[in-house]
Amino acid sequence: MNTYGKLFRITTFGESHGLAIGATIDGCPAGLDIDEAFIQSELDRRKPGQSKITTQRKEADTFKILSGVFEGKSTGAPIALVIENQDQRSKDYSHLENTFRPSHADYTYETKYGLRDYRGGGRSSARETAARVAAGAIAKLLLRKESIDIRAYVSKVGSIQAPFYTQLDLSKTEDNIVRCPDPATAEKMIALIDETRLNRDTIGGIVTCVIKNTPVGLGEPVFDKLHAELGKAMLSINAVKGFEYGSGFEGTTLTGSQHNDEFVHEGGKVRTKTNHSGGVQGGISNGEDIYFNVAFKPVATIMQDQQSVDKEGNEVSVSGKGRHDPCVVPRAVPIVEAMAALVLADFLLRAKVSRI
Repeated sequence: MNTYGKLFRITTFGESHGLAIGATIDGCPAGLDIDEAFIQSELDRRKPGQSKITTQRKEADTFKILSGVFEGKSTGAPIALVIENQDQRSKDYSHLENTFRPSHADYTYETKYGLRDYRGGGRSSARETAARVAAGAIAKLLLRKESIDIRAYVSKVGSIQAPFYTQLDLSKTEDNIVRCPDPATAEKMIALIDETRLNRDTIGGIVTCVIKNTPVGLGEPVFDKLHAELGKAMLSINAVKGFEYGSGFEGTTLTGSQHNDEFVHEGGKVRTKTNHSGGVQGGISNGEDIYFNVAFKPVATIMQDQQSVDKEGNEVSVSGKGRHDPCVVPRAVPIVEAMAALVLADFLLRAKVSRI
């Protein structure tokens, strides 16, 4: 499926080396101020060619709104956005027409559909995520009206780990090219990524996302639990291998008496002393910070010879060409935020019809 959401619903389209990529948004309430400068700033955070530790493909990622906005406000009609591709180098992929790259979607796409667009991976390329970021920016504009704040950052590259988010100033995330708000950790991460790049290899990492000021009551009690939908959204992002929220896997090392979040009445509100639940209980937001980790594998395209097979089953040697990220996590930060915003926007609208 190329569509996500129930009430705030997006459909993305386009391929990495096609004429354009884009998204349509159906269900955006009328009267929302559409800040085009903000949408562009979000796309600028994701676009390639930002620094020495990202792919050097040059895409302005300038978007156009084709419908659904009049005099700066949403009309309630579907909003269509398009982003033209400008720096495709399809010749970089001509040697892959009949070859399956290790850890890519080449073999599975070929088997499922009987053909594939081998130019940059076509629809399986992370280029598609630019459309999500554009749509997610509009979701963020909707969430702003409820003071819901979403901030993601790079918390780990390889074995280099940043402190827990409560010890960080997340307003400093954009202060460096790796998007880690802890300067000392960021310096080590950048050095590791650059060393990996010079070795013609890639490395993975973790993006942590924190959502503040979420109202109590978002999420559904059974299949559409808030954390389950966040997990689905994050796992739909290219290169994601894992998702955990709240105490996550570390919570398994605690006893129930250590892990339970006791309730207190504070400032006229019901709060919890601790937040092992990660802001979600019973699949529904409880008003505390929602926080989760998204694990990204090393980028599959490496500039080294690897063994593989072609369509006929013959053994071949494959070496990456073109322009690729040595570590995807710095550019993944706005993608994680965008997908979180799309989930929250959808649940926010659904919550408005859950009771009289």
